[in-house]
Amino acid sequence: MNECWRDGNRVELLINGEEFFPAVFQAIAGARREVLLETFIIRDDKVGRGLRQVLIEAAQRGVRVELVADGYGTPDLDAGYLGSLLDAGVRLHLFDPQPLLLGMRTNLFRRLHRKLVVVDGEIAFVGGINFCADHLADFGAMAKQDYAVQVQGPSVDDIRHASLQLLRQAAFRDSGDIFRANADLPAADAANTGGVGRSGGPCRSCLVIRDNLDRRTEIEQHYLRAIQQAQERLQIANAYFFPGYRLLRALRDAARRGVQVRLILQGLPDMPLVRLCSKLLYDTLLRDGVEIYEYRERPLHGKVAVVDRRWATVGSSNLDPLSLSLNLEGNLMIEDAAFAQGLDAHLEELANSSCRRVTRQAARRGYWWRAPLVFACFHFLRHFPAIAGQLPAHRQSLHRARVDDGTAQSQVQP
Repeated sequence: MNECWRDGNRVELLINGEEFFPAVFQAIAGARREVLLETFIIRDDKVGRGLRQVLIEAAQRGVRVELVADGYGTPDLDAGYLGSLLDAGVRLHLFDPQPLLLGMRTNLFRRLHRKLVVVDGEIAFVGGINFCADHLADFGAMAKQDYAVQVQGPSVDDIRHASLQLLRQAAFRDSGDIFRANADLPAADAANTGGVGRSGGPCRSCLVIRDNLDRRTEIEQHYLRAIQQAQERLQIANAYFFPGYRLLRALRDAARRGVQVRLILQGLPDMPLVRLCSKLLYDTLLRDGVEIYEYRERPLHGKVAVVDRRWATVGSSNLDPLSLSLNLEGNLMIEDAAFAQGLDAHLEELANSSCRRVTRQAARRGYWWRAPLVFACFHFLRHFPAIAGQLPAHRQSLHRARVDDGTAQSQVQP
């Protein structure tokens, strides 16, 4: 397992778009040299337009702006949106876009799902929040509950390196220019990072990414080790929960040895099929003492965990086959008592005030007819990544966006 733990970071938890978007937009507004941004979804709504404005202003004052969006998650930006970015000098790249088939998107697997922002090599953001208005409470009943972290310190250099590495792998002709132009950017210095975040002071953190090259199981391995080392309390809040056998066994073993294991999962799902899959595992977990709470206020989109109020993670990775075995993901692992205690207290409040606890009696209703479905679904999804791996694989490639004849398009640059 590749690890790069760094001491001396300051990490602040950002809850929902109300905290995340202003922090990111302010950082970009202050950029002097470089903005690197990766996301799964950008929409042409008030958040997407706010992002476009700060990126355009940065590019117009000479900042190098590299914007990467997933070709499946972000298929619908029109020529006006794209053209204004490109005219200002923003470099916009789409991760593996594919043409529609009968009006439907086809490139579901191996997506760029991570959400990373790095500004001037000095401040970075890692989390699960996309650039769209459904991460704001005023969106309505389907507004998402989600999390990110703001990072200052040595780990920023690792986050920047991860973003540049994706650009280096991309198939466009001027990639070398990116690295020559920005090679002299300094790594962040923890002694000059400004205010104290919710970590309460310098802390230890590690960026962990999952890709389809040489880091296929990194995030899962970090989760496994944290769960196996848990002694008192473990809380996981995760939107799409259908882990493989190793993680399930680790959670059950932790509960059996007396660790309080609490899962906060979707109760008002944005994707009902995903919740159905999660519910198939409820009885298996509950019978070994795992506590399950369903968040009922709005769709849960978070991917966070805290162990023994000392270790925590915030990022883009769900605990399901897509995130753990196929998508490109990024999580920040944090070892800091103040940060972990703050996240633990937040999840405790969430469970107590906004969740419904699932009882084993409720989970077992209709179990007699669900049992064969549980068996079939679990083993199918357990082997799903290998099945999907037999499909034609695409390279981890980026396509430079352009506007041609009034329509938004993307084209591979040789």
